[in-house]
Amino acid sequence: MGYGYAVVLVTTPAGQGGEIARSIVEKRLAACVNVVSGVKSFYLWKGALESDGEDLLIIKTRIDKLEKLIDEVKEMHPYEVPEIIALPIIAGNNDYLKWIDEEVR
Repeated sequence: MGYGYAVVLVTTPAGQGGEIARSIVEKRLAACVNVVSGVKSFYLWKGALESDGEDLLIIKTRIDKLEKLIDEVKEMHPYEVPEIIALPIIAGNNDYLKWIDEEVR
């Protein structure tokens, strides 16, 4: 139950997450992407404290698709260094995990 799957977190400029989400689902690199709007991020960039409104993508996929998924996100993403963080799914609803397998090819 799990271990072959990941949740990937990606932040994008506010209003721009949907395009990346649609692309990775259409290309079957993810089974589902939630776009959470209204995220406020604070971070250090080139020595300065920055603050931006962003969208947060919560991506459900298989671990064997991570490399292609990361490449696709980096290709489409407007940031010089986009946040792309993968977390393993260690357990979950078996029916949902099977659905991920069916959708991500």
